Amino acid sequence: MQGHLYSVEVISHCVWLYFRFPLSFREVEELMLQRGVIVSYETIRRWCPKSGQPSVNALRRRCPRPGDKRHLDEVFITINGEQKYLWRAVDQDGNVLDILVQNRRNKAAARRFFRRLLKGIGAVPRVIVTDKSRSYGAAHREVMPSVEHRSHKGLNNRAENSHQPTRQRERAMKGFRSFGGAQRFLSAFSGISPHIRPRRHRRTAPDHRTEMTVRFVIRDQITGATAPPSAA
Repeated sequence: MQGHLYSVEVISHCVWLYFRFPLSFREVEELMLQRGVIVSYETIRRWCPKSGQPSVNALRRRCPRPGDKRHLDEVFITINGEQKYLWRAVDQDGNVLDILVQNRRNKAAARRFFRRLLKGIGAVPRVIVTDKSRSYGAAHREVMPSVEHRSHKGLNNRAENSHQPTRQRERAMKGFRSFGGAQRFLSAFSGISPHIRPRRHRRTAPDHRTEMTVRFVIRDQITGATAPPSAA
């Protein structure tokens, strides 16, 4: 890759390992050493944010148009020992549309997330589904009053389930260290993780292997990788 001492295959593989598995940068360094590739964990740390978000953008350009039903939810996360909130929106198929880390979960925070979502997707949804928090209702009436709003905790399992991979990763990382770092990591992770971790519900092992092969090809097309990583 231009501007790097290592090939695009090495960089792509390191980024894939980090976002696919709950590994630290040092653990990725060890796995690459086992393959005969000597690269420091500091270098891998620089690669992941630099390559992660462009990969997410390329994947989203390949995705079909999102569904017209949006599920919104928020959960608390720990950043440098303080409680913050991760807002997430998915469509009816479970595709992550956007995430946003904020200090609070009040009306102003909900309004900001609504406007960000409308701007990012570029289309007004038919229905939004949220829990029973009053913040959603107040922001909905102000930002998108013409959109149907369904407020019921039991209807929003799809968005709540979408938080599970983030929870697993947060535990492995022992929390996030900075506000900006959390936003950058989760933006990339929420876009890359679903692509390399397709749902296996009602899918046979051969079908899953076929699907993974297709997704590896897409990843290689996006990153420009053409062969398994080898020593630089």
